[in-house]
Amino acid sequence: MTSTIEPEVGKARRRKEDERLITGRTRWTDNLSLPGMLHLAVLRSPFAHAKIVSIDVTEAKSAPGVVAVLTGKDLDPESAIGMPCAWPITPEMKSPRRPILASDTVNFAGEGVAVVVARTSAEAHDALEAIDVDYDELPVVLGLENALAEGAPLVHEELGTNQNAVWVFDSAGAGTGSDVEDAIANAEKSGIVLKRRFRQQRLVPAFMEPRACVVDPTGSQLVMWSATQVPHILKTMTAATLGLPEHKVRVIAPDVGGGFGGKIAVLPEEMMATLIAQRLGKPVKWTESRSETMVAAHHGRDQIQDLTITANRDGTVTGLKVELLADMGAYLGLVGPGVPILGAFMFNAIYKFPAYHFACTNVFTNTTLTDAYRGAGRPEATFGIERIMDELAVELGMDPMELREKNWIKHEEFPFTTVAGLTYDSGNYEAATRKAKELFDYDGLRREQKERRDSGDPVQLGIGISTFTEMCGLAPSRVLGSLDYAAGGWEHAEIRVLPTGKIEVITGASAHGQGHETAWSQIVADKLGVPFEDIEVIHGDTQSSHKGMDTYGSRSLVVGGIAVVNAADKVLAKAKPIAAHLMECSEDDLEFEAGKFSVKGTDSSTSIQDIAWAVFSAHNLPDGVEPSLDSADTFDPENFSFPHGTHLCAAEVDTETGRVKLRSYVCVDDVGVVVNPLIVEGQVHGGLAQGIAQALFEEAVHDEGGTLTTGTFADYLLPSAADLPSFTTGRTETPSTTNPLGAKGVGEAGTIASTPAVVNAVVDAVRHFGVNDIEMPLTPMRVWHAVRHGSSAAGGLGSESGGGLGSIDATGGAQ
Repeated sequence: MTSTIEPEVGKARRRKEDERLITGRTRWTDNLSLPGMLHLAVLRSPFAHAKIVSIDVTEAKSAPGVVAVLTGKDLDPESAIGMPCAWPITPEMKSPRRPILASDTVNFAGEGVAVVVARTSAEAHDALEAIDVDYDELPVVLGLENALAEGAPLVHEELGTNQNAVWVFDSAGAGTGSDVEDAIANAEKSGIVLKRRFRQQRLVPAFMEPRACVVDPTGSQLVMWSATQVPHILKTMTAATLGLPEHKVRVIAPDVGGGFGGKIAVLPEEMMATLIAQRLGKPVKWTESRSETMVAAHHGRDQIQDLTITANRDGTVTGLKVELLADMGAYLGLVGPGVPILGAFMFNAIYKFPAYHFACTNVFTNTTLTDAYRGAGRPEATFGIERIMDELAVELGMDPMELREKNWIKHEEFPFTTVAGLTYDSGNYEAATRKAKELFDYDGLRREQKERRDSGDPVQLGIGISTFTEMCGLAPSRVLGSLDYAAGGWEHAEIRVLPTGKIEVITGASAHGQGHETAWSQIVADKLGVPFEDIEVIHGDTQSSHKGMDTYGSRSLVVGGIAVVNAADKVLAKAKPIAAHLMECSEDDLEFEAGKFSVKGTDSSTSIQDIAWAVFSAHNLPDGVEPSLDSADTFDPENFSFPHGTHLCAAEVDTETGRVKLRSYVCVDDVGVVVNPLIVEGQVHGGLAQGIAQALFEEAVHDEGGTLTTGTFADYLLPSAADLPSFTTGRTETPSTTNPLGAKGVGEAGTIASTPAVVNAVVDAVRHFGVNDIEMPLTPMRVWHAVRHGSSAAGGLGSESGGGLGSIDATGGAQ
């Protein structure tokens, strides 16, 4: 039988959820208004480190509309466990207790010290001004190396150190490769040893919708609405943190306006709201302002990377050594300590290194904590390896693309086990690169670059390359367990077949803008042969979607989507004996296609809708068959997903002003089988914008007292569409061999690949001025200084946030 139904998978469907999102006919957490609801406002410390001598709330309590004013000492007895950290990366890791509100000491500027409960939000915020806090300032420690220096002020005196943990991977010790010290010694004799230091600046996730939560304690369950990426994790952690019975907690994530990792946390404010709602017996709402987001929501990145690469004179790489310092901020986030560890497995990237050593030291400073931000460790690793591959090419006098091609894994070598111990299941770096070079006109741009350089043109042209892969789809639970991660990597889905043949898909992957409702509908439409319009996707409510591990790490499709596929297969397995019974034939004589079971070689058939009604009526079912087609699946992947791609950037640099203009940007990504090309394109475009923004625009900067000087969008520079080029995108396809869809993750690919492509392009444009690095972001001021004075004046030797050119970051970025 030949199907006449066009497949849904691969179709560029417009997202079904967009109509309500774009028109505003939806519900965000801050839209909620419950009977008798009270509003919360948090007073935050202006100091990065200080003892709290006293807090006088007398005047605030008598302010109009105020119901209560609470301090940390009021809440601490009910929350003695402190805020959770789910990733203790070593047994010796130091994990200071983070209170819901500080009661004795504040450790970063923006830490909450008191909360006002009032009848309106305006009244709550007005009353904050009436709270009088007496602080005794303490010495502040900022900067990774400063924090580790002998005699440095301590963020947490009781720990006796600012060092949080040290995590090491060594290929010789792990049995995945040879000894990197031997590689260095051999290269010193007859090859090349190249060392570079790179800086990953601190970033703010800058999601569109500020964080918010509403807690209603008045029913049989405590119900929390939250603008979160992780409703299931939030439910479990709320119960564990506050000692609540988990079955009495329900968490709902309504439509959520972006996250980028910034809404993966379990927040002090969510715990605070829960305690206050229970104490008062009334619903309460907390919604942060944008300025609160900048100082109190977690930050991302913030690393110093010291890399040593060794190679033979012909360009064959022989070893890689990575020594990393990572800023945790003042406390530990939910998965913050493990973020650099995710990068540990990606510094080797697509290359065949025989020897590899990675060591990461996590450090406390008096700043907002850091945690997952789009890519979470993988962008940092890709930046480091792609930058130093460019530097190695210069040392060898090779074209940087030629060097990469010489050392990458060839398509016929897959599956390939890397020096970091991961097995890449599939890929074709040659195909993606070949297509990207064609779209980019690589050879033509190299000729133009030479002409400009020879003529002394004040506007120089640079070409940047980033050939990358990433591990995504957090992934086998046993592997995560071996890394001491508290949770698993599985995902859950259910399919309900309604009496009229309509379908409800329940997924544990909670979307915050990715298009799950559309993609899941396309998958199920093909699997069950029902119309796309007849499928409803339900998510984000721990009561209706009772089981899940949520959305982050490009895991939704390659883990959650596969659970949907498997659940659909189970529906068909349940339907088959019923179809055989209704058509009075053997199951072996049946085939299923386009929504119908047919008897082979005949015109006899019955649709999935007919079977759904037969199950509902239950008048004529086989003996011993339950009247239900509903099915569920919990999928635990056997491996990570490994998308890859080649990104090429042409940048024009005005050497007289330092201005950078991206002339063209080409990326060819391989994300396996594509369910919806329109969604993939949107994910790539958004990812590119964020990666380019790190290269050129964004940086969270503190002054020497620990105050965030880039606390508004007037100072923290986000690009608009006018600041970005029109992207040229393409795809190649090597299906994943570890899941039935053949899909690979896409949500973080653009961010991971684009930052080094842009920086490599700018450095390439001005290298003949003695520049081998410019610290990000590449503001006009930094680029201009580099052209005038070389890398040392451009932050390229590892100056830290708050030092060096930090004082002119905002000015330079605004030019």
